[in-house]
Amino acid sequence: MSANTWPLLREDLALLPGPSLSDGQPSWTLHDPARNLFFRIDWPSFELLSRWGLGDREAIARDIGAHTTLSLQAEDVDALATFLERNQLLRPPPGDSARQMAERWTTQRGSALTWLIHHYLFFRIPLVRPDAWLTRWLPLARRLASPTFLWLTLAALLLGLTQVLRHWDGFATSLVDTFNLEGLAAYGVALFLVKSLHELGHAFAAKRHGCRVPTMGLAFLVMWPVAYTDTNDAWKLTNHRHRMGVAMAGIATELVIAAWATLAWALLPDGGLRSAAFVLCTTSWVATLAINASPFMRFDGYFILSDALDMPNLHERSFALARWQLREWLFRLGEAPPEHVAPARRRAMVAFAVLTWLYRLALFIGIALMVYHVFFKALGLILFVIEISWFILKPLQSEWRAWRGRWPAIRASARARRSLWLLGALLALAFVPWPSTVTASALLRPVDIWPVHAPSGAYLQTLAVTHGARVQQGQPLLSLQSPELASRVSAAQTKLERLRHQDGAAAFGQESRQQWLSIHEGLVTAEAELDALMTEAAQLQPVAPWDGSVIDLEPDLAPGQWVGKNEALLVLVKDRSDWLVETWLDEDSIAHIEVGARARFQRDSATGEVLRLRVQAIDRDASRVLPRPELAAAQGGHVLVRSAGDRLVPEQAIYRVQLRLDGDEPMPADQARRWRGRIGIDAHGQAPAGRYLRQLLTVLVRETGF
Repeated sequence: MSANTWPLLREDLALLPGPSLSDGQPSWTLHDPARNLFFRIDWPSFELLSRWGLGDREAIARDIGAHTTLSLQAEDVDALATFLERNQLLRPPPGDSARQMAERWTTQRGSALTWLIHHYLFFRIPLVRPDAWLTRWLPLARRLASPTFLWLTLAALLLGLTQVLRHWDGFATSLVDTFNLEGLAAYGVALFLVKSLHELGHAFAAKRHGCRVPTMGLAFLVMWPVAYTDTNDAWKLTNHRHRMGVAMAGIATELVIAAWATLAWALLPDGGLRSAAFVLCTTSWVATLAINASPFMRFDGYFILSDALDMPNLHERSFALARWQLREWLFRLGEAPPEHVAPARRRAMVAFAVLTWLYRLALFIGIALMVYHVFFKALGLILFVIEISWFILKPLQSEWRAWRGRWPAIRASARARRSLWLLGALLALAFVPWPSTVTASALLRPVDIWPVHAPSGAYLQTLAVTHGARVQQGQPLLSLQSPELASRVSAAQTKLERLRHQDGAAAFGQESRQQWLSIHEGLVTAEAELDALMTEAAQLQPVAPWDGSVIDLEPDLAPGQWVGKNEALLVLVKDRSDWLVETWLDEDSIAHIEVGARARFQRDSATGEVLRLRVQAIDRDASRVLPRPELAAAQGGHVLVRSAGDRLVPEQAIYRVQLRLDGDEPMPADQARRWRGRIGIDAHGQAPAGRYLRQLLTVLVRETGF
């Protein structure tokens, strides 16, 4: 770099004092007023810029060595010049400035496709220039930030939360009542209001510390509008607590709104104002704690954490350290870290970077799925690919290029070879079939059971058995009495006697003989009706069909009580009954088991012996309902169901699997019971990654079909 080609600094740049860095050295802030950008520079960079007018790299390095304790080389001057050029802080050479600016603009803008993707993912629309009226309204904002108002807000918060806890059922009911179209519209309006006040909080906090707020407006993140405030001027502040105050002002504003809205909900009577207060307080709490406080995206939580640690560009620095650490773990290249920090802080920064990557991976995949489902299928698929490519594949490609640039060193590294062998072993473990077991909840029950239900509404006259009692074949179990059925039997008997009398007297009169055929048909019908009623009445006096034991007797059942039609009363189990295990499995599990496969059953209580079983039958048709409620997930089972009246409908296709005790397996000791437990069925060998790949391919085939 000769004197004739020495780059000149732009004349409009401003150099401002900055805060002390973590190692104690002073810093300065380089302000670009044309773009309202700020650059933090350290002491060596400041000394270089102070002597930039010398116009010679060797002269600058010698002068710094002569007048300071620093020892810099000409290469340090070149590095600073590269930084200044990349960030457009140098004046272009005279006579060629237009061409250079056009080339720079073309490079930054990229191709038309890159420009379109970038502006689809994120762009800003400035709406107002608020600096003047923020200055006029600053005195009022100072009153709202006074200690007196903050103490009043804390008192309002404590009182409001106390009332919410005392009336939690009403608060939860209000939340459920807002899940409708009108409630969602109210939340949209409340969110817009809260976010506008949130941005005003940032703006007034910046003005309070003497910063300029040039614009406020809307930013669109994947076409989703969010308010923004340009508070870049806060980088002028030398006190990191002041910068942190600007970053915290938005969250503090939302918390103040939430506190007073919570108190308003507790004090206001039912009506529109109370509903509005509820929507306002819940919106503020959720938006603050779930979105703005997250440090994993460049929201308020990130800037608060950066200022609290006094570490600008925390994401970029943590990511650089994490990438370096990953390369050292995998390849041990012996490269110097991108920056030297204490070991404890370096570990914390690497952990923070990994958590941020995981958080963003889940978030970006969620955004991609949302975009896919919001638009029509063709456009949704294109946008889904753009989201995944830009946010996930592009960073991976960048790291891959870094690995390719280090390929000679990686090939020579013994650690790299061990990492490659380890990766191959993991892939083999993931794709080689392993012996597996299909596990699920199951029900062990006797095969020969006889449930007793009330055939109609009746009252219990006598109860001849108790729970667990042994009964003999033909022994009465209980006696039910139905006044309505008794009345119908009496009426049927009276009608039958009358028809019999008429049938017998038909031979003594000319008119009666002519009606005899009709009377006889009525007599036959009446006898059939009475037989049906007597059969129904006999069901009110159930007797044991075999020797067995009584189980599942309703504990509150007692003589004199009324029972409803089809109400379960008790279950009778036959002595020496065979035993059956039933479960319901999804399609993926059914594909890996077969009839004759071995299985094991263990009660939920973990008591008793482990029973050895064999699969006896697998249904070929899916079950439309789950007949065993004990296996529903809501009752501790494994089958996800939804209620449809009095039926349990599975959320996905399930198939019944029946298992019997193995040939030499002894019967359970307690034959008058049934148990729920866990079953493990020996399945075909399958690769651990195979299930996920099949599910992925299934989704891709289904969703890409037009």
